[in-house]
Amino acid sequence: MQIQSKYYLPLREFTLKDRFINFDEEISSYTFDLTPAIVANQSYFNNSKWAKTYFDACHRDVAFKERWLAVAGSWNDKIVVDIGCGPGNLHATLQENPKLLIGIDVAESSLKMAKKIGYIPLMSDAHDLPLISEFADLVTLNAALHHCEDMRKVLAESARLVRSGGKLVVDHDPQLSAWNYKGIGLWLYKIRLKIIYKRFLRSLYIPDDERYSALATEIHHQPGHGVTENLFREVLEPMGFTVKIYPHNNTIGAKVLEGNLGHPPHWRYRIGQFLSGINPYSKTSALSLMCLAQKS
Repeated sequence: MQIQSKYYLPLREFTLKDRFINFDEEISSYTFDLTPAIVANQSYFNNSKWAKTYFDACHRDVAFKERWLAVAGSWNDKIVVDIGCGPGNLHATLQENPKLLIGIDVAESSLKMAKKIGYIPLMSDAHDLPLISEFADLVTLNAALHHCEDMRKVLAESARLVRSGGKLVVDHDPQLSAWNYKGIGLWLYKIRLKIIYKRFLRSLYIPDDERYSALATEIHHQPGHGVTENLFREVLEPMGFTVKIYPHNNTIGAKVLEGNLGHPPHWRYRIGQFLSGINPYSKTSALSLMCLAQKS
């Protein structure tokens, strides 16, 4: 217990005094309600096999690393809060040396993995963080916002932690206009798992239990859902942030700062977009939006 207390001393410094956090377990935790979205995320990311697959495969490529370092800048000697950190993909890929790295998630198994690579883990709901305001140099949400029920609330709660002059960086959330399939495009989207992937695109097929558990976590990653530029501006600008938005197709590195979208979406996405009346080569068809918000 003495070792545990010493390990979590930096985290204690930044917690709200009127919130009770359990520091007596391997993973510190703050009590939260088990909403359907949280249950879904726990079910998937608490499965050690699936979490390991996610850790090994997602957000680990060269373009991803280059894009993040170009937009977020160096983490070295900074206080960083990674919200929805999962098993720690972001830090594992960037390999920076922060002064303090707090990882927040609802899945205990993933937080245990993140702890092994340098995170100070906290199990907490991102809608209600037990942390003080304006202490972090950098707050990150990578592929996390769309897993939450109320994206506006989570975005505002994350922004609350950023100090004056600090940054909030959000990436890899689906752009609503790119995924807003309609008509035949929507029909193909609905039958893709049981028919198209199983019969024609076997390389994309994964076992049903893993596939459907993962999809249950994608609260706002489906037709009619997603992030928009207005979402980021409406939430963050009134909080004193300067906001820049970079659409991209998940394949571009530092050139995202020049407005480069990267390669057009994969042909299967282009077909769905074309059949839905979406121009696959426009900025509004870029699969993801990256947001850089700097606190003035």
